[in-house]
Amino acid sequence: MLSPDLLDSARALAPDITVLRRAIHAEPELGLDCPMTMAKVREALADLPLEWRSGPSTTGAVATLVGAKAGAKADGGTRRVLLRGDMDALPMEEKTGLDFASTIPGRMHACGHDTHTAMLAGAARMLCERRAEIAGTVDFMFQPGEEGHHGARFMLEDGLIDPLPDAAFALHVMPNAQHGVLAGKPAPLMAAADQFTITVTGRGGHASMPHDCADPVPAAAAIVAALQAMVTRRFDAASAVVVTVTQIHTGTAHNVIPDEAMLAGTIRTLSPEHRAKVRELVAATAADTARAHGVEATCEIVPGFPVTLCDPRAVALGAKVARELGGDTGWRDLAAPIMGAEDFAYVLEKVPGAMFFLGVAPEGDDWSACCAIHSPRMHVDESALPRGAAMLAGCALEFLDNGFA
Repeated sequence: MLSPDLLDSARALAPDITVLRRAIHAEPELGLDCPMTMAKVREALADLPLEWRSGPSTTGAVATLVGAKAGAKADGGTRRVLLRGDMDALPMEEKTGLDFASTIPGRMHACGHDTHTAMLAGAARMLCERRAEIAGTVDFMFQPGEEGHHGARFMLEDGLIDPLPDAAFALHVMPNAQHGVLAGKPAPLMAAADQFTITVTGRGGHASMPHDCADPVPAAAAIVAALQAMVTRRFDAASAVVVTVTQIHTGTAHNVIPDEAMLAGTIRTLSPEHRAKVRELVAATAADTARAHGVEATCEIVPGFPVTLCDPRAVALGAKVARELGGDTGWRDLAAPIMGAEDFAYVLEKVPGAMFFLGVAPEGDDWSACCAIHSPRMHVDESALPRGAAMLAGCALEFLDNGFA
């Protein structure tokens, strides 16, 4: 059973969590290089008994807290748990009008990573305050490069999570979900994400004489339609498979048939088998459709994040903690996975654990109508953030004391 004052402790830290979140929000950084953000975190936690280590591939760092209490395992040993918060922003213009809006043009914390970092820092302070009661070790993973840059994988490869923990937990805010409610599910929580680029090559010429050319444009258009038909006709309707073309680039003038057309997009799947099959079918569908139009098509696929697989024991632990913090209404079982992707999946490939979603819509608002993540107007009700910090700290305490039930 968690200490009843855990949420009160988090609420007492609300001003610190908010100040850090706003400072990070105002100076967003991209990709694997987030030195200003990391410096803000280090400064905020400078007075705590943490051991820090960093690696060559990113500006991320892992801070470690060693508990002062004797081991909780039957053999007298101790457990190790990891809590993770990502730090990078998105390359997009902010349109929130907030007093602490981005001061860097073309960058915005539209996915809530500023809140993830601030909540993790809050959890670190809460757990350091309870060091005398902790048996075991807590790693706090402050990670850049989540937005498609594989930051978690690089930090693993740099040895920053060595030894591997016995369990790992992370949070993601959802601005269009009910205020303060935590949610999750076992098994696939989020999808694998791959990128594809299809180059259609023909023979250009004058637009008034298409019969003298091999026009790649109608072939590219046909490939878009063929990919949609491929998904609906080659996969069971109950299977979660998404292939979306998001870019079409071709041509330079209204009266010129180009030599090439380029298509790009994303593939989302929830199993390794479907992931491999879709990759093959996208390439084959593009090549066959192009050939039918008298042109050629080649396909390049860039592997993205793997499927985010949550251990059922870790999800059960998280649900228990969420209900202790917020009562029966503090937790919601998700009915289905979300087809977004998350590079915490790299950690969960090696360590049993789970990611949870925290609703941060303004309390009392119609949360379903709020802007979603990646919106230039995405807004967070900061009063929900102490609940997230308490959830992270609570998961660590529960696991270190009792392991997976």
